[in-house]
Amino acid sequence: MALSLADLMAAPALHLKNMGSTRTPLTAPIDWVAVTELENPQAFLSGGELVLTTGARQGTVDAQRSFVRQIRRAGAVGIGFGIGFEHDAVPPALIAEANRWAVPVVEVPYSTPFIAIGKLVADARSSDHYTKLERLLREHQVLARALLTGGGLPALLRKLASMVGSELAITQYGGEVFSTAPGSGPNDADWHAVALSTGKRDASTLWLRKPFHDDGIVDYARGLISIELNNLLQRRNTARQIAGQVIADIVRGTLEAADATARLENLGIIPAAKNFVLLVRSEDEKSASLSTMTLPPELETAVAAVMKADEREELLIVVPAQLGDPAILGRALSRQMHGIGLAAAVGIGGAYSQANGLRWSYFEAREAASRGLDVNVPERLSLTSLLLASEDVPMADMAAEALGPLLAFDTAHGAELVDTLETYLRLNGSVAAVAETLTLHRNTVRYRLTQIAELTGYDPALTPDRVQLWLALAVRRLSPPVQP
Repeated sequence: MALSLADLMAAPALHLKNMGSTRTPLTAPIDWVAVTELENPQAFLSGGELVLTTGARQGTVDAQRSFVRQIRRAGAVGIGFGIGFEHDAVPPALIAEANRWAVPVVEVPYSTPFIAIGKLVADARSSDHYTKLERLLREHQVLARALLTGGGLPALLRKLASMVGSELAITQYGGEVFSTAPGSGPNDADWHAVALSTGKRDASTLWLRKPFHDDGIVDYARGLISIELNNLLQRRNTARQIAGQVIADIVRGTLEAADATARLENLGIIPAAKNFVLLVRSEDEKSASLSTMTLPPELETAVAAVMKADEREELLIVVPAQLGDPAILGRALSRQMHGIGLAAAVGIGGAYSQANGLRWSYFEAREAASRGLDVNVPERLSLTSLLLASEDVPMADMAAEALGPLLAFDTAHGAELVDTLETYLRLNGSVAAVAETLTLHRNTVRYRLTQIAELTGYDPALTPDRVQLWLALAVRRLSPPVQP
């Protein structure tokens, strides 16, 4: 550890003598030794030095008092005055001024070279620095071992918390990923924030509760944590893509029951138990976040999957029914997404068992998400969802056959027949309401309905045909994802 004046006084080879007041403490650590013969050395001092001088420029009382004041303003720990050169003894005026300002003064005899004092202080500083480096290396090894021997990030953070003597937390997108004091809610007032770099724009932050002790270990830990977070992101993305491939096959109904059951079990989903789906459909360029975002703690044990549908990415979370209230879990997921900056709606499917039940829940969740609220609870199993989930009913082919001519006509002529049909069905077949909603003349609406009947072979004015067209539009909106 760094030496103090008291330590130097105790070194018999130096023969130093305290000339100041006994009330002046000699315990401040000495950062360095500065030898000077300037009248005012303040500009060359940074604080913490023991200033050694022979008093060559302090021939007058005023010069001696001024020298002490400059030393005090510079933050030096004391004055070592060498006698036997310009002065036979330490000047009384210098001692009086030093006592006035509580600046320690020691007498350095002629037989003690200044270099002997400097070497002693330097050796102590070097030893202290070497000891610190050894401790840091040991701490580095402890943290790396905690991370690499199976403990992972939680083990590393618990070790780091004991080293800095404080609680720690990690947040991503504003959501807590890990904390040694769960529920403490890190904030700018009581916690110190350290930015973490993972190569992703995920606003990862390491928080240390104030006060804490850091001798350099936090910077090293910061690098380890960043690497581990990046690895977690990559593993999370891979796991969700794999799960997405399995669930996409189940949604499309291409797997035999036994095969579907086995593949779900490999993902950690128990088909015999009831599960429900939480679904988020990305609407913007932030869709990449769905494959890597951290789930709220309430959903940590659920299985997350990502798959493509209509050129948009979907995040599905298959949740065991016993995990909690679907609406509460849906709100937790919505809050997490808002922290990322995703404004997508959360759709909730019903709780069912077996692979077919998972398909029904998926279509219910997609239908619910289309209602546009932040969190959309499921309605009773709809006819559309039931038919879509049935592999024996070619709903997608029926929808393509019914709507294909309308879509082709709209594309070729810049028309809006599909939009008109959707509005007409949504408004329960009221021509007047459609005309008002679309800002059209009623005759224009009637003309478009005639075109729809001619192109599709289904007359929207007839109830059986209207049901057929309504189902086709619902299938188009909720059609299963197509694997790339």
